[in-house]
Amino acid sequence: MKKGRKSYDLGGSVELGAVNAGFEADEDARKAAEAAAAANANGVHKEVAVGEVQGDEPERQQWSSPVEFLMSCIAMSVGLGNIWRFPFTAYENGGGAFLIPYIIVLLVIGKPLYYLEMALGQFTSFGCVKVWNMMPALKGMGYGQVYATGLVLTYYCSLMALTVFYLYSSFAATLPWAACDDAWTDGAACLNSSATAQQQNISGTTPSAELYFYKFVLNEPKDIFDGVGAPDWRLSVCLLISWVAILLVIIRGVRSSGKAAYFLALFPYVVLVILLIRGCTLPGAAQGIIYFINPQWDKLLEPMVWYAAVSQAFFSLSVCFGTLIVYSSYNDFNHNVHRDAVIVTSMDTLTSLLAGCTIFAILGNLAHELDKGVDEVVKGGAGLAFVSYPDAIAKFDWVPQLFSVLFFLMLFTLGIGSAVALAGAVITIICDQFPSFRYSYVATAVCTVGFLVGLVYVTPGGQYVLSLVDYYAVTFTVFILACIEMMAVAWIYGVDNLCEDIEFMLGFRVSAYWRLCWGIITPVLLVVILLYSLVRLEPLLYNKVEFPMGAYSAGWILLAVGILTVPAGLILQMSREVRARRDAAVARGAEPEALPWLPVSGRFWSFWGSVVAASFRPNALWRPKAHKHFKEWVEFKEARARAAARANEPRWIRYLRRFTGLPFPGPV
Repeated sequence: MKKGRKSYDLGGSVELGAVNAGFEADEDARKAAEAAAAANANGVHKEVAVGEVQGDEPERQQWSSPVEFLMSCIAMSVGLGNIWRFPFTAYENGGGAFLIPYIIVLLVIGKPLYYLEMALGQFTSFGCVKVWNMMPALKGMGYGQVYATGLVLTYYCSLMALTVFYLYSSFAATLPWAACDDAWTDGAACLNSSATAQQQNISGTTPSAELYFYKFVLNEPKDIFDGVGAPDWRLSVCLLISWVAILLVIIRGVRSSGKAAYFLALFPYVVLVILLIRGCTLPGAAQGIIYFINPQWDKLLEPMVWYAAVSQAFFSLSVCFGTLIVYSSYNDFNHNVHRDAVIVTSMDTLTSLLAGCTIFAILGNLAHELDKGVDEVVKGGAGLAFVSYPDAIAKFDWVPQLFSVLFFLMLFTLGIGSAVALAGAVITIICDQFPSFRYSYVATAVCTVGFLVGLVYVTPGGQYVLSLVDYYAVTFTVFILACIEMMAVAWIYGVDNLCEDIEFMLGFRVSAYWRLCWGIITPVLLVVILLYSLVRLEPLLYNKVEFPMGAYSAGWILLAVGILTVPAGLILQMSREVRARRDAAVARGAEPEALPWLPVSGRFWSFWGSVVAASFRPNALWRPKAHKHFKEWVEFKEARARAAARANEPRWIRYLRRFTGLPFPGPV
C-alpha cells in the first residue's frame, strides 16, 4: 500500500485512492482538514478552500431537540392515508383478519425499511441523492425518489385543497351537503343526507352528500375523452391556501417546521379521540366497529390481501420517498434512531386502528339511520372522507357543524404534516446540490412551482389525472426503486458494513432481527411482491371508467422517466470513472489507451468490469460528515478489518456475514 493511504473494509477490500479517483481527492482533503484543525487548536484562523473538509462540524441545520425529530416523523408518517385508506383497505380485505398480514408485513418490511433510511440519512448528514455516495452508480435512484416525491406533493396538496373547501363550508348555518339543491343535483334522484330511514326512504336515490362532492365541488365529467377542463377558481384558491400554509411552516427549514411539529403531530390525536367518543355514543356504532374488526379468515389465503397489506404498510410509513433520509440527516450523529423507528412505526399502526374504529363507529350510525348494511354506506379512497363521512355528519342531531369542522381541520393538519416532509425533501436535495442557494428562496420557488403544477388536479377531470399519476408514476416507481435500494444496500454494500456503520454511530450492535430482515427477508419479499403485482397488472380504471389510450401512454411515460434515472445515473458515473482514469494517465505522462468498445477480447470485459465495480464502490464523501467522527470511523473500520484478517474465515462464512451481518465472534 502506498504511503499515506488507509484501507478498511467497505464491501470488500477497498483501498483509498485505488481505482476511484475520488479517494485520492479525499486524501488531500483530509490532510487539509487536519492542518486546519491543528491551526484552529493553536488559535490561528485558517481559511479552507471550497471542496476541502472542514475540521469542525460542517454548518447544517439540526433539530432543536430529539423530541422535534420524533414529532416531525409522526406528523410525516401519520397522514391522510391512515384516516381514509386503512379503514377501507382493512374492511375490503378481511376486516380483523387483515390485521394479521398487515402486522407481519409491518415487522418484516415496514420497520426494517424505516430504520434503514433513518440510519443512512443520519450517518452521512445528506439528503436522498448524496446519501448514495455509498454507491455513486445509484445516485440516479435518489433523483428518481425526488421525482416521485414531487409528484406526490403536487396531488397531495390538491387533496388538502378539498379539505380546505369542506372546512370553509362547515361554518355555514346548515351544512351545504345536508340537503339537495337543484343547482347541482343535475336532475338526479336526490336524497337529503340529513334524512333518516324513518323520515325518507326512496330506493334508487343518491345521497345529497355524494352529489355535492361530485357535481358541485369537483364538477366531475363522466370521462376525460374531451379533456380535463380548466381549473376551478374555488379549488384553486383553496390550493393556494394549502401551499401558503406549507411555505409558512418550512420557510426557515427545520427551525420552523420542528416547532410546528408538536401541533401537527398531537392535534389529530385529540380530534380522533373526540370523534371516537362521540361516535361510540351513537346508535349503531357497535355494529360498525364489529363490522370493521370482524375477521374473515378465508381472506388470509388470498394473495391480494397480502399485497394490500404491503401497499398499506409501505405507503403509510412514507418509506423510500427520501423524506426519512432528509429528516434524519438533520439529527445529531449519535442520536438513537433505532428507538425512534420503533416508536413511529408502532404509532402509525395504532393510529390506523384508532382511525378505523372512529370512522366505522360513525359509519355504523349512518347504516343504522338509513336502515342499511354497513357495506352499503362505505366508499373507498377520497369518497370515504368527502362522501360517507359528511353524509354521516349531516345526520347528527347535535351541532353537526362542530364535528364537521373538527374532522376537516384534522384532515388538513394531517395533510400539512406529510406535505411539509415531502416539500422539505425536495428543497433539501436542491440545497445540497447548490449550497449557495438560500433555503427560504428555494422553499418559495418549490411551493410556487408545486402550486402551478397542482392546478391540473383542481380541474373537473383532476381526479382522473390524480389516479393516473398515483398509479403509474408514484406507486410503481417507488416500489421498483425500493427493491433496488434494499438489494443494493444489503447485497452490494453489504449488511456487514451497514451494521458496523450503525454500531459505530449508535454505540451498540445491531440485533439479529434487523440483520436477517435487511439481508434476506425484506429484499426477497419486495422482489416477490413486485413480480406478483406486475403479473396481476390490469388497466387502471377510475370509478369503473376507462381512460383514453393517450392517458395510459402518458402514465407509462411518467413511469419510465422515474425508472430511467437509475440507468442514466449508472452511465454518468461510469463515464466519470473512465474520464478520471484517462486524466490520471495523462498526469503520469502516459498516453491514454483506446477504450475497448467491442467485446472481442478479454480486455473489454476486464476494463469495463473494473469500471462498473469502481462505480459501485463508496466514494470519498461516504463517511460521517464531521471530521472527528470520520477519523474515529476509519479507525473503527480498520480494527474490524484486522480482526477479520486474523480470523482467516472460509469464504462461505465471509459471504454469509455480508448477507446477514452476523457479528464477528473474535476480539476487535
